Amino acid sequence: MHSDPFRPSALFAGFLAAAAFLTVLPVDPRARSDWRLADSAWAFPLVGAGIGAVAGLAFLMAQLLGLGTLPAALMAVLASLALSGALHEDGLADSADGFCGGHDSEEKLAIMRDSQHGTFGVLAIALSVLLRAAALATIGDVIHTGLALIAAHAASRATLPVAMRAMHPARAGGLGVAAGVPRLPSVVGAVMIGILVALSALGPLRGLVPLCLATAADLAVGRVAQRQIGGYTGDVLGALQQTAEIVMLLAASAR
Repeated sequence: MHSDPFRPSALFAGFLAAAAFLTVLPVDPRARSDWRLADSAWAFPLVGAGIGAVAGLAFLMAQLLGLGTLPAALMAVLASLALSGALHEDGLADSADGFCGGHDSEEKLAIMRDSQHGTFGVLAIALSVLLRAAALATIGDVIHTGLALIAAHAASRATLPVAMRAMHPARAGGLGVAAGVPRLPSVVGAVMIGILVALSALGPLRGLVPLCLATAADLAVGRVAQRQIGGYTGDVLGALQQTAEIVMLLAASAR
């Protein structure tokens, strides 16, 4: 593991490590093993911006092929799912199953660890896809849709390092412990990059409201996780990302 993840020569390696975890891209597998996830947290919004750009390109290609706005929006969501490997959607589903089932924190954590999705998990994924597609279809314009996707994917992943530092892992093992705690400069860097990308894409005024709403929504989800299971897990991080992305896209689509 690199002793100083903030050396200029190590920044690209940190970005690769973030890409190895957050996407299905064929990144050198050593990038995942040589770095703690927390040491690459600053790069989460950059990887997110890339995923959003690919989704925006899928929206453009769908419209060039003559598809309507709603099918194009669904193709954009599908592109982001394919590139990320549905990592965050899986976390959202597991969190929904755990939080809505089980009588205590241990039972809820056991449900979340189960790879099989229940009714609440399936509904959560379906609602996530439908809400995002509806928001993108409402925006409609190719350029504004692409910019909204970049903003939402970047900012939603910028919230993850904050949760990793502010909350405690809910179980002794798992991603929460293995990932480590991001250093404060890494957290600040991720937040600043996420805000900068979002405001640059949506504009200073139109971007501020979605950012504030997404932050408030994630604070609520974090509070629920704290009460339900006493902290965060990798699944909770997925739920936080999905919540912020959905809220940002819905806010960006408001007229």
